[in-house]
Amino acid sequence: MNVYMYLCFLSALSILIGFITKKISKRIQYTIAVTAASMVVSLAFIFLGKLGYFKLDIIAKEVMQLIDFKGFLIDGVLGFLLFAGALSIKLPLMRTQVREITALSLFSTFVSTALVGLLLFGMSSLLGWHIDLVYCLLFGALISPTDPIAVLAIIKNLKAPQKLSMKVEGESLFNDGVGLVIFTTIFAVAFGGQEPSASGITMLFLKEAVGGIIFGMVLGFSVHYLIKSTTDASSQTLLTLMIPTAGYMLASLLHVSGALSMVVSGIIIGNWSVDKRFHADDRGNFEHFWEMIDHFLNSLLFLLIGFAMLLVDFTMQGIVLALCAIPVCLICRYVSVFLPFAWFGRNTIYNPYTLRILTWGGLRGGLSLAMALSIPSGKIFLPGVGMDVHDLLVIMTYAVVLFAILVQGTTIETMVKKSKEVTMAERGYVGLKGKQYRAN
Repeated sequence: MNVYMYLCFLSALSILIGFITKKISKRIQYTIAVTAASMVVSLAFIFLGKLGYFKLDIIAKEVMQLIDFKGFLIDGVLGFLLFAGALSIKLPLMRTQVREITALSLFSTFVSTALVGLLLFGMSSLLGWHIDLVYCLLFGALISPTDPIAVLAIIKNLKAPQKLSMKVEGESLFNDGVGLVIFTTIFAVAFGGQEPSASGITMLFLKEAVGGIIFGMVLGFSVHYLIKSTTDASSQTLLTLMIPTAGYMLASLLHVSGALSMVVSGIIIGNWSVDKRFHADDRGNFEHFWEMIDHFLNSLLFLLIGFAMLLVDFTMQGIVLALCAIPVCLICRYVSVFLPFAWFGRNTIYNPYTLRILTWGGLRGGLSLAMALSIPSGKIFLPGVGMDVHDLLVIMTYAVVLFAILVQGTTIETMVKKSKEVTMAERGYVGLKGKQYRAN
């Protein structure tokens, strides 16, 4: 069978798991259910393969290697998922949260990358398992951005308070592009022979990030003016498909951030084209169309995340580092979020659950795993760990992603409910130390 056939069967399986989950319980998020089910199947394949039954583990591993997870996500469906997510971002509400989203997307992502890298480097040195700092920072870069695919799929369904939801959603969309640019920059230093100078790294980052934003604006407004030229709803919807397909590929050819391009163009289409150029009925059909694409690709992606366990070869040292990576990432996430909000909190009152939700709801998902899988295999062997850099970063990433989806994703609902109760109790204005500030 070829790759298309495998994807067809996996797509059907992901849809079936989601359907069964909804029939059994409406409380379980479909993304969590699909990931958990595929992980159980992966473990079953490994167990049966070890017992010699049909060599299922070998067959399944060959299928996963054939699909190429990194190519499927970063070079393929990521454009669709980011564009679909950005369509729901409304500029009037986003403007009220612009400083928070900017700080989380830029400052917090950089701080988390540095902290995770430094803590991993220090921890591995204390254990006697030396890992070069550049590879530790590479792990920090791929694990620091919250994954919009995981975040949007779960937070939206919980119906968090609008302003809090906008912080989480806006950050996840923008720091995804920023994280990819940081990862690409450090990757170029680690494996591409890029000179690790401040000017070289800065120019590479600016080209990717600023270039991606500018290209996204050009792309978004170009399609917007095409949409203006027709009143046919089908043509208008089809025109938007050009953005995550040819537009995303063109960004890659131009060596600018396709992720940031999709977010910017999605915001433009969602706020100018859909709201002003679509009739009410057509707008509903357009939104359902992109929701359906988003739901389908999410289901398939999270199924592949569960099966990605089959690609991991590990040692005991790797398992120890993977388990240590979970609290390290959570601690660094909290610190990176706490710092800007401690500054903003001097003049603004935030929902008391904001920091907790931003920390615990900062889910990592398929994007982090795809970046880890893109690291060259067999290039750098770590004698102390007994693993290749690729395998070590993959298993560490997989541990953090699984914990985020299966543990954080299933327990965040309580925090969101409590934050909603606080919001209901604080309608309008609330006072602090004799001053009146609008609740944020």
